[in-house]
Amino acid sequence: MSYQQPQLRDPRQRETDLSDRESLVSGHEHQGKSCQSTAVFNVVNSVIGSGIIGLPYSMKQAGFPLGMLLLFWVSYITDFSLILLIKGGALSGTDSYQSLVNKTFGFPGYLLLSALQFMYPFIAMISYNIITGDTLSKVFQRIPGVDPGSLFIGRHFIIVVSTVTLTLPLSLYRDIAKLGKISLVSTILTVLILGIVMTRAVSLGPNIPKTEDAWVFAKPNAIQAIGVMSFGDLFENYCRSDDLVTFGRFCYGITVILTYPIECFVTREVIANVFFGGNPSSVFHIILTVVIITAATLVSLLIDCLGIVLELNGALCAAPLIFIIPSACYLKLSEEPRTHADKIMACVMLPVGAVVMVVGFVMAITNPQDCTHGQEMFYCLTSDNISFPNISRSHLQLTTQPSLLNHSIFQ
Repeated sequence: MSYQQPQLRDPRQRETDLSDRESLVSGHEHQGKSCQSTAVFNVVNSVIGSGIIGLPYSMKQAGFPLGMLLLFWVSYITDFSLILLIKGGALSGTDSYQSLVNKTFGFPGYLLLSALQFMYPFIAMISYNIITGDTLSKVFQRIPGVDPGSLFIGRHFIIVVSTVTLTLPLSLYRDIAKLGKISLVSTILTVLILGIVMTRAVSLGPNIPKTEDAWVFAKPNAIQAIGVMSFGDLFENYCRSDDLVTFGRFCYGITVILTYPIECFVTREVIANVFFGGNPSSVFHIILTVVIITAATLVSLLIDCLGIVLELNGALCAAPLIFIIPSACYLKLSEEPRTHADKIMACVMLPVGAVVMVVGFVMAITNPQDCTHGQEMFYCLTSDNISFPNISRSHLQLTTQPSLLNHSIFQ
C-alpha cells in the first residue's frame, strides 16, 4: 500500500476559509444583537407606548401622593407576576403563558386565559382607532383653509384611511421582529411628546388656577387609578390653537398607529394557538388578520367614547392576567412551605387582584368616566387670561359644531 502525503492547502485558501468563518460568526453575532435590540424596542413600545399619556389622569383619580405609591406598587406587582410566570414555567416544564395555564388548570383554564388574552389587546385596538380619529382630526382642523366640518378630516374617515394604509399592512407581518424599527420610531415620538408636555407645563402652568384638593393623599376613585383601569388623554388639557401641542397631537396619533400592530399580533397569535395549533397557513394568516382588524374598525366607528369599556377591560381582563392567574398557577405548582416569601406574596396578590377586579367592575358601572372630547378648556376661551407663544388668539374660542363633539353612548 503506497502512502500518499497529504496535500498542503494553499495559504490563500486557508485565509479565504478563515475569512468566511469569521464572516459567518460575525453574522450570527450581528443577527443576535439585532434580534435583542428589536425585542427591546417592541417591549418598550408595547409596555410604555402611548399609555404614558394617561398617567396624569390616573394620578388625578387617586390623588397625587397615593397615585405615586400605586404607580410603584403596580410596577413591582407586574414585575413579580413575571417572576411567578417564569418560576411556574420552570416547575411545569412549559415556556409560554398559555401552556403553563393549560398544564396547571387544564383545557378550561387554557380557554379562559385565551379569551382574556384576546379581549384585552382587541379592546386596546378599538381604543387606538378612536384615539387616532379624535387626535388627528384636531390636527387636520388646524390646516389653513380646511373646513372643520369636512368629511375628509372627520374621525370616521381618518380611522378608515389609517387602517387601510398603515395599520393593516403593518399588521400583516408574521414575525413580530419585523416591527422593531416601527417600535423604535414610536419610542422616539413618545420622547418628543414628553418633551412637548414638559415644555407646556412650564409655559402654561402659571396661567392655570390651582386645582382644588390637588395634594389630597387619596381620593375615592383610587381603585380606578390603577393604570390598567383608566385612561385620560393628556392633550385634552391643551388649547387647539397651540401649534406646539398640535405637533404633539400629531406625534401622539402616529405613535398610536405604530403601536396598533403589536396588539393585533397578540390577538392573532391567541386565535392561531387555539384553532390552528400556532401555525396557520399564509392564506389563513391574511384572512385572520383582515377579520380581526375589520371587526375592531367597525366597533371603533360605532363608538366614540370608550371610557367605561376601557375600565371594564382593565377590571375584568387585566386584573386576572396580572394579579390572579400567575399567583394561582404558582401556588398550585410550588411545593415550597407556606412561609416561603414567594408563596406569601402570591397569597397576597391573589385576593388583592380579586378585590381590584370586583371593585373596579362596580365602580366602572356606577361611576363611568365622562366623555368630553372636543370641548376647549375654560382657560382657552378668553385671550386675556392666557399668553404664551405659538397660539393664535383668533382661535381662542369654543368649538360648538355637533359633529366635532364626542358624546358617550353609555350616558
